[in-house]
Amino acid sequence: MRGYEVTEPRLRCVLPFEAAPAEVSLLRRAAAKQLLRWGMPVAVDEAELLVTELATNVVKHVGEGASATLILEWKGERLRLEVHDKSRAVPSLRLVGCDEECGRGLHLIATIAVDWGTMRTAAGKAVWCEIATGEGSVCLRLERAAEALEQYEAAKSGTALRGSGHEASLQESAVELIADLLHWTAARGHDPDDILDRALMHFEAEADAA
Repeated sequence: MRGYEVTEPRLRCVLPFEAAPAEVSLLRRAAAKQLLRWGMPVAVDEAELLVTELATNVVKHVGEGASATLILEWKGERLRLEVHDKSRAVPSLRLVGCDEECGRGLHLIATIAVDWGTMRTAAGKAVWCEIATGEGSVCLRLERAAEALEQYEAAKSGTALRGSGHEASLQESAVELIADLLHWTAARGHDPDDILDRALMHFEAEADAA
């Protein structure tokens, strides 16, 4: 997979790809290699997951074999990922009744990313998201985790708990959410133990740097 890089006034890399399951794996590795080249190891795991979801959405909703492009752009404390394709159909984030075919990937992107959105282009559309890479990334992780747990808890019970039982409920939801993510990881063909080890390494690295 060949791309080209722009280094001024920001770091930018463009990676054309074909919408196909095998190509998604190659694209993920190419993106990770580029981020490591830029010296951005902390954001690699998040970026790989987001690249996978963005590219997989093209495969599912635009069609296998479609031409698409991934753009990585690092500016300041944000890493922006954009996937461009030639379809004019803009995806939507459905809050209720979401299944595998109606935007689960977008829900995951919205949970992980600091910000995300869609835009129409001259050739079709782009779906983009941003993740933090600077010193504020730990605080953003905490904010995202809290929001994710509130949404997860509400999805289970229909409403988020409040009052004295709230903290205990959040702890239990955290355990169940981690378990669900491990099931999701295994279903994608990855090793759950490896994912846990990598997550712990990231946590320890950021805790030591704090």
